[in-house]
Amino acid sequence: MIPHRIGVFDSGAGGISVLKSLIHSHNFNEIIYYGDTARVPYGVRSAETIEQYSLEALEFFKSFDLDLLVIACNTVSAYGLKAMQKVAPYPIIGVIEPGVLALKNKITNKDSKILILGTKATIQSNLYSKLLACEGYCNTFGLATSLFVPIVEEGIFKGKILQATMEHYFTNYPQKPEAIILGCTHFPLLADSISKYYHNQPLLIHSGEAIMEYLQAFYILKSFDSPPKVTFYASDCVEKLEQIAKIWLTK
Repeated sequence: MIPHRIGVFDSGAGGISVLKSLIHSHNFNEIIYYGDTARVPYGVRSAETIEQYSLEALEFFKSFDLDLLVIACNTVSAYGLKAMQKVAPYPIIGVIEPGVLALKNKITNKDSKILILGTKATIQSNLYSKLLACEGYCNTFGLATSLFVPIVEEGIFKGKILQATMEHYFTNYPQKPEAIILGCTHFPLLADSISKYYHNQPLLIHSGEAIMEYLQAFYILKSFDSPPKVTFYASDCVEKLEQIAKIWLTK
């Protein structure tokens, strides 16, 4: 099956960082983006609530006849993906397994120090560390950096506020990591600042790039001459989501 029309689901606007990679690939004809903006953030919810919200999102996509759905949210990938896959009539891909695959393809030294950044819920799931351990990577450290989410939502990508927040979090991980997994789709928008904080040394694993690497490895993709048609939907204030997309997609 060659996916032409795909869906992208996120708890809010963070998945636009994944959407950007999907658009630039020219591998799809149409993309339907849905953000549950009325209930963002998911990272502070219980596992049961995240699963419930995830299944409700599937109801939204019912009328679009999708070939594939991308879960552009690490929290949903950790807590809702399996439940969604059980009932969906099409393949559903999360961002965690692709992120692990991307790291495996780029970091061959299994003793490398790997820092995993994510929301509180994603880090508590311990899924990244478990999957990495299965691949032989045991020198991992998960760090919940939930304040990065509202900072990005406010359009702050550098400066004193972000610098102080990074210092607050990263003092809890005094080592210099050899790779950092940006385990929230908001975080790639902070990639330059995070990289500079560590003197441009660590390799950064970006969910959008990881998803494309995964899709190219496991699916037959068609190349289109023009970028896909993208339609935005939201559970609240779709106009705000579209405004954010205009800014983020040009960064």
